[in-house]
Amino acid sequence: MKKYVYFFGNGKAEGDKDMKYILGGKGANLAEMTNLGIPVPPGLTISTEVCQYYYNNGNKYPTELQEQIDAGLKDLEKTTGKKFGDAKNPLLVSVRSGAAASMPGMMDTILNLGLNEEVVKGMVEKTGNARFVWDSYRRFIQMYCNVVENMEHEKLEHIINTVKEKKGIKEDTAMSAEDWAEVVKGYKALYKVEKGKDFPSDPQVQLQGAINAVFGSWNNPRAIIYRQLNKIDEKKIFGTAVNVQSMVFGNMGDDCGTGVAFTRNPSTGENKAYGEYLMNAQGEDVVAGIRTPKKLESLKEDNEAVYNELIAIFDKLEGHYKDMQDVEFTIENGTLYILQTRNGKRTAPAMVKVAVDLVEEKMIDEKTALQRVEADKLDQLLHPTLDPKEKAKFKVIAKGLPASPGAAYGQVVFNAETAVDWVENGKKVILVRAETSPEDIAGMNAASGILTARGGMTSHAAVVARGMGRCCVAGCEAIVVMEGAKMFKVGETEVKEGDTITLDGSTGEVFLGQVNTMEATLSGDFETLMKWADKYRTLNVRTNADTPKDAKVAREFGAEGIGLCRTEHMFFQEDRIFAIRQMIISDTLEQRQAALDKIYPMQKDDFKQLFEIMKGLPVKIRLLDPPLHEFVPQADKDIEALAKEMGISFEKLKEKVESLHEFNPMMGHRGCRLGVTFPEINQMQVKAIMAAACELVKEKNAKIVPEIMIPLVGDVEELKWLKAKLVPVIEETMKEYGIKLEYELGTMIEIPRAAVTADEIATEADFFSFGTNDLTQMTYGFSRDDAGKFLKDYLREKIMVEDPFKSLDTRGVGKLMEMAVKLGRGEKAKLHVGICGEQGGDPATIKFCHNIGLNYVSCSPYRVPIARLAAAQAAVEEKK
Repeated sequence: MKKYVYFFGNGKAEGDKDMKYILGGKGANLAEMTNLGIPVPPGLTISTEVCQYYYNNGNKYPTELQEQIDAGLKDLEKTTGKKFGDAKNPLLVSVRSGAAASMPGMMDTILNLGLNEEVVKGMVEKTGNARFVWDSYRRFIQMYCNVVENMEHEKLEHIINTVKEKKGIKEDTAMSAEDWAEVVKGYKALYKVEKGKDFPSDPQVQLQGAINAVFGSWNNPRAIIYRQLNKIDEKKIFGTAVNVQSMVFGNMGDDCGTGVAFTRNPSTGENKAYGEYLMNAQGEDVVAGIRTPKKLESLKEDNEAVYNELIAIFDKLEGHYKDMQDVEFTIENGTLYILQTRNGKRTAPAMVKVAVDLVEEKMIDEKTALQRVEADKLDQLLHPTLDPKEKAKFKVIAKGLPASPGAAYGQVVFNAETAVDWVENGKKVILVRAETSPEDIAGMNAASGILTARGGMTSHAAVVARGMGRCCVAGCEAIVVMEGAKMFKVGETEVKEGDTITLDGSTGEVFLGQVNTMEATLSGDFETLMKWADKYRTLNVRTNADTPKDAKVAREFGAEGIGLCRTEHMFFQEDRIFAIRQMIISDTLEQRQAALDKIYPMQKDDFKQLFEIMKGLPVKIRLLDPPLHEFVPQADKDIEALAKEMGISFEKLKEKVESLHEFNPMMGHRGCRLGVTFPEINQMQVKAIMAAACELVKEKNAKIVPEIMIPLVGDVEELKWLKAKLVPVIEETMKEYGIKLEYELGTMIEIPRAAVTADEIATEADFFSFGTNDLTQMTYGFSRDDAGKFLKDYLREKIMVEDPFKSLDTRGVGKLMEMAVKLGRGEKAKLHVGICGEQGGDPATIKFCHNIGLNYVSCSPYRVPIARLAAAQAAVEEKK
């Protein structure tokens, strides 16, 4: 008989941490902690294989499952000395989800399961604490209604608030046993109205409903969105386990409590325990943000023995898992229990610091440290922060907890749906909530920052924001959020939907208006990590840069040259667009040449600056690529203004603009095709490139090997024809300067035909560079400018797992690339090959590029460190 249920308790478990794909992360760690002798309440784990079976068989379970659950419950009764459903000595359980990949708050939990009116009476008699028992019962019913029956949380909260108002009570802690009994009565009445039946009193029925709900929560909208955002591959990780664990109670009185803590600071990485707790509370109270909790250090005053035991357990867990842990704990009548441990979600600064510190502490080696840092998260470190001088000019309207660092500004919105809609329409938003819930996940991802009135540093808002890299200020109690009125108040100040605010996630300050930013400063730990990355990677990292500013930023971030300089971006500058337009409307070669002669010195100066900044590192310059219509206006009023500026008639210019119109310009008169029609454009550009290089060799004895890239080649004959036009200009330019330089003349591989005839093209090319933006759109037949209209549907329906314009389609486009590398190097063994499309800064794409033997990747300046780290991770993984 196949095993589906695994028991843990009494210091022994039927599993360990290596079984996370069967037991889920939570179940595997509960088993591991039990084996380590850590005080874990006993329980049983229903495996992820049941979840897979459930979805593959029309929401049905294996026939042998119930027998195994019953046997597991008997073991649990034996271990605890209590009986499930017994009125005098009841066993109550929690039912919690736990997938192999950590998904904090995305799936469902039910506490205190097994309670009914008879059990409540028995527990009151046994404990003598009626308030605790009725509080536990109302929590169970509230969770069950919400999780199992999908009843609206607000309706249940309304019942509590009605009782509070009637009794003049403000805090939940002031509610008596009678008050909670009245709430329970209201809950049951609401249940009867909405469901047409009585609330279930049979613990076995309750348990089955809870198990169904947890397995069902795998496919709730927030869990699906979380998996998409975090690129969790459902082919590798499918389904959640269910953990049924005996209850321990943090809400029995003042010597009881519950908390969430990290073994190190998840915001900064500081090696100091960091967390929050509440006395006389249950776990959901801390993370839901309904009550603002106390700092972990205060536990030393409330119960020093428990605090010391907890810190000792933290040390034991870190020493065992070799990583920062996120721990949930409960104190019942002064006794400590650990309910969960997992590798803690952390910000990018913390990620880097913890990795470097663990190496210094000799817990892990450099290669492991590199694997611990999520390359994409480095992006958080590289972008601007608030300028202190600018902050002084703005009014601080409130201050909360600095829950997730960074800076963010945007227009205020009050619900997740509005956040998503506004961002899709090009706006930046700050999501403001009384407290966030897992249903807000899509809005939190869309928002630039998150502000909550309630909740602490371990609340849902804080944990999720840190994991996403979103700036967050939590527990800002000075603000009163009025979602219905679409506004919040701070004293006399009213901030309405659409107003702009700025958040400083590092200080917790909230400013009215948009505060300017300054460049980020990077820590010594970051430099250490980058040195390790450079030590192990084999793939070079270049940058896509068209301006001196971009080139300088990229060099500071460690770029080893320029892999793509888009010369057309230089043409749009104010001092040269007029000359470009003159060239475009020219009727004769002489007129065109006269316009190009004006552009030539500007282009030469552009290239000279880039060569100088790169100090002998390779610079790959792409000749003019876009269609000419992009340089001229389309609206009549703009055409009229330009005609006047250029001294020609509106009619003539209008006729010229219309003649440039194409039905599909991305596949039209652009790239090398433009060079064939107007070779003088490319000739001017190569002359400017070579002249810039020659002048620097003369002036500064610079070492430069110019790399000239011809775009959109699909046939070797195009490349041959253009070389015949360009090589003589190159040679003549060097002759004029009396200097002989090495140079390379290659092509972009961005048309499928170029990839499949790469052996022919390699006979004429010194290098290949994959232009994956065009290669992706031409391979799929998607217009990259229009694909956004339907790609979100493809992702939602799981037709695709990732946007192919963000992360390379390795199965299709990748096959063409691999073919081109093999064919090209089969003809020319030392052909150097790189990638310069947007995907060049994507870690998954970089891993693929490493695996197929590319020489380098090229990406935007701010993604250079990400690429360096991802390249190192690919090399380390390959050796493993």
